[in-house]
Amino acid sequence: MKGIKFSAIFLSACMVLSSCGGSLNNTAKGSMIGAGGGAAIGTLIGTLAAGNKGKGAGIGAAVGVAIGTGIGALIGKKMDKAKAAAAQVENAQVESVTDNNGLQAVKVTFDSGILFKTGSSTLSSNATASLAKFASTVLNVNKDMDVAIKGYTDNQGWKNSTAEQSAQKNIALSQQRAGSVSNYLTQCGVSTTQIKSVEGLGEANPVADNNTAAGREQNRRVEVYLYASAEMIEAAQAQVGN
Repeated sequence: MKGIKFSAIFLSACMVLSSCGGSLNNTAKGSMIGAGGGAAIGTLIGTLAAGNKGKGAGIGAAVGVAIGTGIGALIGKKMDKAKAAAAQVENAQVESVTDNNGLQAVKVTFDSGILFKTGSSTLSSNATASLAKFASTVLNVNKDMDVAIKGYTDNQGWKNSTAEQSAQKNIALSQQRAGSVSNYLTQCGVSTTQIKSVEGLGEANPVADNNTAAGREQNRRVEVYLYASAEMIEAAQAQVGN
């Protein structure tokens, strides 16, 4: 009986979130997720979001505590502010995602064509300007948010390389590019302890069709995620009296 009740609650939460689409801000979504049953439901929602073309990318270690309505609302409000600030950064594409705790997070995508020359992991001048503003107006203002950086490539092969060799080279290049973004952000004052992961995933998780030039351009990207740290969750718990 408990299993049936839990499934019904979970499915109801998913239906509500799906029907609302983009009409709710992070604060409202955070409240709904928190009301949906705490960390267990939140983790499942986060897992589903992560599987949706990699939008959530499995960010955030599950904290293993109940996350109620008030906590979700408080964190959602902070994420709304961070998202709005990130949207002011040139060359940044910003959207809301869900972390592994079912809490709202922010995904910022930088096109590799803007960040790097073809086959290079050296940041362009446009890239450094955008990343410097991103660091000063977003990351350094939200030090209680954890950061994950993920680099990707398209699926194009390398000259004189097999498909397997090309895939490995693309992973290496994406790792170098993610590392370049991470290193520059720390030069701009972002704490190394705030950046929790830096990954190169190569051809994985394409967001567009690799059979077209426009699609391949979208797939060559670096994604930066801002999500609630354990400290932020604890602070929200204390604020709502949990």
